[in-house]
Amino acid sequence: MPERLVPKSLTDRVWHYCPGCSHGIVHRLIAEVIDELEIQGTVIGVAPVGCAYNNYEYFNFDIIQAAHGRAPAVATGVKRVLPDRMVFTYQGDGDLAAIGTAEIIHAAARGENFTTVFINNAIYGMTSGQMAPTTLPNQVTMTSPNGRDTSSQGFPIRMSEMLALQDGTAFVERVSTHDVRHIIQAKRAIKKAFKVQQAGLGFSIVEVLSTCPTNWGLSPLKAQKWLEENMIPYYALGNIKGKDIKV
Repeated sequence: MPERLVPKSLTDRVWHYCPGCSHGIVHRLIAEVIDELEIQGTVIGVAPVGCAYNNYEYFNFDIIQAAHGRAPAVATGVKRVLPDRMVFTYQGDGDLAAIGTAEIIHAAARGENFTTVFINNAIYGMTSGQMAPTTLPNQVTMTSPNGRDTSSQGFPIRMSEMLALQDGTAFVERVSTHDVRHIIQAKRAIKKAFKVQQAGLGFSIVEVLSTCPTNWGLSPLKAQKWLEENMIPYYALGNIKGKDIKV
């Protein structure tokens, strides 16, 4: 029998994501963490509405599909009914930072003991590339063809910093997937977020700066460079809360 090349917590199904999209990388990191923590049998994920809506086809454990933006509410219910399970939401910037803003803020404020993996690619990916709450100033999108004008369209929301202000939030870190070194750091942060949940310390979130080459109108390689040169200066990488937590 040939050696299995994917984590046990992933299926063998081929991704539907566009070339250069970061979702596949993040899926694998989550699966590797779950395998290493040996929690595959107790983990429950909550899928978003967005490009990763069908991640239940890729993860080899229980996944619940939530209505748009309501993943934190669903995760809250699951974790309260089944407190021994490891629960996480997987959400994009439209799902979490737009229609789901109230749900994520109040879950953090209540200190709900689940983990969120937040994919920030600064655009609405599934619906053809409209401006998102995380779209950068002057960034061109389908609905900001002249670039995001902050005088009329406001400024991008730094969700991680806002969530870190809530007393119920235990751990917040922003990471990226634009090169191997940062992918390794991203995995480390995701693993710590799960361990924070295991320790019962409260809400934990990892924000992952990600690429959307199709809607950015760039090749996969140029998209990685664009993320590095444009997103990271605005969305600073690193631990925002919970750095000293020992788990």
